[in-house]
Amino acid sequence: MPMLYTMPGTCSLSPNIAVAWLDAPVEVHAMAYGDHKKDDYLAINPKGKVPALRFDDGDVLTEASAILAWLGAAHGGEGYARDTKLGRKEAEALSYMTSEVHADYGGHFGPQNFAETDAAIEEVRRKTYEKLDGHYRRIDGILNDNGGEWYLGQRSFADTFLYVLTRWIEKTPLSFDDYPALKKHLGRMEADEGVQLALKRQNMEPIGA
Repeated sequence: MPMLYTMPGTCSLSPNIAVAWLDAPVEVHAMAYGDHKKDDYLAINPKGKVPALRFDDGDVLTEASAILAWLGAAHGGEGYARDTKLGRKEAEALSYMTSEVHADYGGHFGPQNFAETDAAIEEVRRKTYEKLDGHYRRIDGILNDNGGEWYLGQRSFADTFLYVLTRWIEKTPLSFDDYPALKKHLGRMEADEGVQLALKRQNMEPIGA
């Protein structure tokens, strides 16, 4: 059985939720924070990051969007076919969330990687939160325009990654109250049984807002 490697507080929660929604035959392994830098895991994923999906033959798939694509193709049935309007929009949304929004968190989680002096690091943080606020306002508008329930108007894997990004708002100086549609989406996700199972498997708790 394939094994999905996860870690609390990370974007690996996204494919973890997808596994729960699909009831896919995938074992979820939650590592303690820091284990992703140990030799045992680096032998599986030399990037030292989660998620990683290890197959029975030893092949390893990394990157959340790639794992979500495999889950949909292997276990999602026609409802997760990529060659549909929903499938195309889902791929677009996940690409944006993973390559732009997630990437812009670099200035929050590791500002020292972009600057050296205290003043420069503070400037990096300020610009980071400006960028993130722009992303969240855009996402909030799209969510609201699509009915406010699901990001693309119906449930998709985009909602799993959006939930991760929405949880991260509490780690920043930004306020949930500035993104009312996202705030409601977070509550809807945390009432979902699959999300609750994924949180439990990853040793995490709902945050509310």
